[in-house]
Amino acid sequence: MPDMSMQDDLQPLIEHLIELRTRLVRASAVMLLCFLGLFHWSKDLYHLLAMPLLKTLPQGGQMIATDVTATFFVPLKVTGMAAFLLTLPHTLYQAWAFVAPGLYQNEKRLVLPLIVSSVLLFAIGMAFAYFLVFPVVFGFMAAATPVGVAMMTDIDKYLGFVLGMFLSFGVTFETPVVVMVLVRMGLVSVAKLKEIRPYVIVGAFVIAAIVTPPDVLSQTMLAVPLWLLYEIGVLLSGWLIQPKAQTE
Repeated sequence: MPDMSMQDDLQPLIEHLIELRTRLVRASAVMLLCFLGLFHWSKDLYHLLAMPLLKTLPQGGQMIATDVTATFFVPLKVTGMAAFLLTLPHTLYQAWAFVAPGLYQNEKRLVLPLIVSSVLLFAIGMAFAYFLVFPVVFGFMAAATPVGVAMMTDIDKYLGFVLGMFLSFGVTFETPVVVMVLVRMGLVSVAKLKEIRPYVIVGAFVIAAIVTPPDVLSQTMLAVPLWLLYEIGVLLSGWLIQPKAQTE
């Protein structure tokens, strides 16, 4: 009898593990298929990613590869990043399909909009960096290049810089979601968020100074949106969200 009871207890765990494996395999398979489909255009994808810098280089300027394998692996990394981003909605759906059966209806109504808004805001943050921040920052760097110095950026280092900036701005644009979740969970009130506004502004510039290149321009272009997005989160929290402690 004890053995049968133990088997009954393990059965749900095994079923969940099998379901998790299935979801992971599906997400990985779709991502792999997307990667293989994009592989032919890997060089074009890197050229698209490097376009903001290439436009600011002087006449005859070009990027360089200081590593023997960089010309192959760097475009490959860009293709992998593109495949990940393109299949992210499917990956999140697989994650949602796995956890949704264990959530209450009110939790589903909260979690699903948060996931969708988080993905959209992260994408908007990346687009903000690519279309607005990169041209300004690279143009400033090109203009600041001393006479007699050729501005030639290594393609691998450029990729690392771009990914870091994408991550910084993507996470920054998640600020309204973070603020609303904190208010919804009752961890902080809207009044308290308004009270600490001066510290948030200072903190925004400190964070920008840490995660961006050491120039005032790029730091400002991160700190100001971070502050404004904080204000948007506070505003939406006051309008739309009732703290959890009051709803129970």
